[in-house]
Amino acid sequence: MRTPATRREPGGELIKRVAPLETVSRGTNPCIQRASATTNRNKGSFETERRARLEPTGAAEGMTVDEPATDQIARREPECFVVTLIVNSQTRSVAIDSRTSLLDLLRERLALTGAKKGCDHGQCGACTVHLDGRRVVSCLVPAVQADGRAVTTIEGLLGPSGELHPMQQSFVEHDALQCGYCTPGQIMSAVACVEEGHAGTPDQIREYMSGNICRCGAYTGIVTAIEDAARKMRRT
Repeated sequence: MRTPATRREPGGELIKRVAPLETVSRGTNPCIQRASATTNRNKGSFETERRARLEPTGAAEGMTVDEPATDQIARREPECFVVTLIVNSQTRSVAIDSRTSLLDLLRERLALTGAKKGCDHGQCGACTVHLDGRRVVSCLVPAVQADGRAVTTIEGLLGPSGELHPMQQSFVEHDALQCGYCTPGQIMSAVACVEEGHAGTPDQIREYMSGNICRCGAYTGIVTAIEDAARKMRRT
């Protein structure tokens, strides 16, 4: 390393000329040495602390996990119940486990596939049915909560001779569907909308039908069909 040189300016001040930066080696620069020492010291402290955190304590060493018991809990069979429902005016008794939704009971155990499984989160309305006369999204209703209660599905809207319900007929006449997947839920909600007294104006119909999504966008026909069916239902 080249030692700094000094020279005296005309004013008498002694000026020290520092060696160029590229000539200062890492090993002899005190600033670099101090920074390196601090980094190594911090690194050592971090490693010591990390090992202390990872090493088991005395309490942890004495703890054991009962793996067979854990597996037994994980594999435990769900509880089974026998529920009795009045589905479309017929009494039905079914043995189910506690996790079964009303939608799954209707579709998989009773073969009533009119209610559709769309989102399975209660957001699309495709699974709408009536429970004790009130519309519900059946994918969110535990089947055990329907025990002893009356359930009406789209299949139960047909008349004694198989004639269509006025709402079903109106949907056909006004072409209020396209793919038809959401139509059962739309019709069940529409019937409830009229019976609740919420079909007075197009805006009111849109508000009280907002929980039913039509991904094909047949909303104009749906509103018109509900208006027409509401007039017919009020006369009967």
